[in-house]
Order: sequence, then structure tokens, then C-alpha cells
Amino acid sequence: MNRWLPVVGGVMLNMALGMFYAMSVFMLPLEKEFGWTRAQTSWVTTIGLALLTAWFVVAGYIQDRRGPKLVAALGGSLFSLGFFLASYTQSLTAFYLTAGVIAGTGSGFGYVVPTAVGAKWFPDKRGLVVGMMVGGYGAGSGVFGPIASSLIADVGWRRTFQILALIFFAMTLVATWLLRNPPAGYRPAGWDPSLAKRAGVDVQAREMLRTPTFYVLWIAYALGTTAGTMVISQLVPFARAAGHSVAIAAFAITVGAIGSASGRVLSGWLSDHLGRLNTIRTLLVVSALAMPALFLFRENVATFYLFLGLVYYCYGTQLSVYASTSADFYGTKNVGFNYGLLLLAWGAAAVFGPSLGGAVYVATGEYRWAFFIGAAMSVAALVTLTFARQPQTHPAPAVAGIQSGLGARS
Repeated sequence: MNRWLPVVGGVMLNMALGMFYAMSVFMLPLEKEFGWTRAQTSWVTTIGLALLTAWFVVAGYIQDRRGPKLVAALGGSLFSLGFFLASYTQSLTAFYLTAGVIAGTGSGFGYVVPTAVGAKWFPDKRGLVVGMMVGGYGAGSGVFGPIASSLIADVGWRRTFQILALIFFAMTLVATWLLRNPPAGYRPAGWDPSLAKRAGVDVQAREMLRTPTFYVLWIAYALGTTAGTMVISQLVPFARAAGHSVAIAAFAITVGAIGSASGRVLSGWLSDHLGRLNTIRTLLVVSALAMPALFLFRENVATFYLFLGLVYYCYGTQLSVYASTSADFYGTKNVGFNYGLLLLAWGAAAVFGPSLGGAVYVATGEYRWAFFIGAAMSVAALVTLTFARQPQTHPAPAVAGIQSGLGARS
């Protein structure tokens, strides 16, 4: 089949799942109706993103052995079901269970598929294509966030959940049909793996976990993405607290989505040429500067959008380039499970980031220190990555010769 068709399917699937990044559009209506606090509503993002990463590991293991279609179908169905059931919310527990647990589980099953499929079909353009795949997740909030805001104003938040659930179910069905792995031994026309800059050796998780670089990557990934998850979970309330109108706050979701999607695609492409870790290090510097700037210049619309886009760009870069780095360092045969273990770092950030933003706001009445702490974490991630090297694994004898020829390039 045309290898770009799975890319279309992967982008469609992730665009639907990416609505999770725009869950903040439901915060104010829910807080108004039920009297919940900002810290309480923020927990749905924490729960969902944490479960996304936990189920990603399980789904990755299944996909490596059963293929992408089963996993994609489960993911899309559960995500849509979670949104539909959330429309019947009458308590905070029910909201956590539906929009957090069920939708988060579906997102974890679905999100693993495009990354793994793209890495296998495009060893010659891995950074670019994986960036496009995960870029769909970032773009989804930009497309459906404003739609959700408009629908909430017109038909209420309950009907909005139901309408989105039906749209997402249709999208994920089509995506599932398009997603499939390449045949065994597939190589793109004209591509010579012996001439590739990075020839990842397929290793199992137990070999990967013996490499010090895996833990370096894990820690840096967790630190570097905390800033992004904090902003994502608090974006609409943060914009409103800065004095911006509902329309400006709603459009901020689109700006953030454009930034995130751009970071995933453009930085993925750059990493094919500049190196994976060099690209991440550069964007961590930008993140460390953009985080405090976003807070300090938040009241002006132009600077608010500018620095918001930069923060999201840096965040999106990490979601893309770390996925490609995992395939480069540890191969594509087990990339679903292997990258799932690395993605648990993002799960840690998903727990800490939203809770950080909500707790700081409740304690101080503003977000100042949350942004400064996020900048400090970007610097810590940058320092941590100085210890990352191409791992020296101990694969099976059949591939040992290939492994010994790999350099310590990043």
C-alpha cells in the first residue's frame, strides 16, 4: 500500500485524541455549575494523561505482537465512550471516571499506534513522519478546542460532550482502517540502511533498561515536559486571570495547538539533520526563557500569544523527538513497548504539572511561581541531557556486528 495512507490514519486518530489537551474549555462551566475549585477540575487532566502513559505501555506490548488495528479500535472506542458518558456527570467522581479514566485509557491505547507505525514505514524520514503523527495530537486541540467553546456557548457543556463523542468515534473508525504495519523486511525504495546516519538495533526492554542513557532520557523527559503539561491544564483559566476575554482565551488554545504541532513536525524534521539530542537541548533553552516571559508579558495579547506559542513549540518538540530517539537507540521491532516505558516520564510530568499549576493558584491567587519553577525544570532537563550517549547494548549475536559499528552520536 501507499505508505502515506497510514500517516493520514495516524494524524486523524491523534487529532481526535488530542482534544484531551483542550479539556480546560470545560473547567469554567463545570466550576460554575457545581461549585468545584480550580484544583479539583485540574485533576481530570492529571488523571487522563497519567493513564494515557500507563496504558501506552500495555497497548504498546499488545501492538508489537498483534498489530495496530486492534489497539487503535480499542483506543478510539474508549475515548469516544468516555466523552459521551462525561455528558451525564453529576459529581466530581463521575467526571474523573468518565473524562479522566475512560477517555484517558482510550487515549493511551490510541496514541501508541501512529508513533510505532510511522517509525516502521519511514526509517528514512523517521523524525519528520513521527513528528507529523504526534503533531496530529497537538493540532487536535487547536481544531476542536474552539469548536467545543462555541458549542458550549450555544448548546451547553453536556451536549458538547455528546457531539464531540460522535465525531471522534467516526474519525477513529476511519483511522483504524488506514493504519497497518509494513510487511516484514520492508525497506523504502532507494533506501540503504547501511548508509543511514542512525541504524537502531532491535533490542528488548530488558536490554534497554540496562543502558544508563535510558534513565538519563527518562529524567530529562519528565523535567522538560512538566512546563507544558502545567500550561495545558490551566490555559483557559490562566488567560482569563490575565484579563483576556473569552474569545482571546479560546483562541489561545488554537495558538498553543499550532505551536505544539509545529514543534512536533518541524523539530522532528530538524532532528533528522541536526541530531535528536541536539534538537531537544536547543529547545530546552528556549523553553527556559519563554516560560517566565509568558507570565511577565501575559497582559498584552500579542506577547501572550507569542510566548504561549513558543512554550507549546518546545513542549511539542519533546513529544516528537524523544519518540524518534527511542526508535534510533533501541530499534523499531519493540518500539511500542520500549517507547511506552520512556513515555512514563511524560506521565510523571502529567501528574506533577497540572497539580503544580492548580496548587500554586490556590495558594497564591496567581500563577507566577508555577512558571518560574517550570523554567527551572527546563534548565535541569538540559543539564541532565549532557550525560546522554548512544547506548552500548548487548543484542543477540546476529546483530552484534551492526551494534559494534554504531558510534556515540546523538
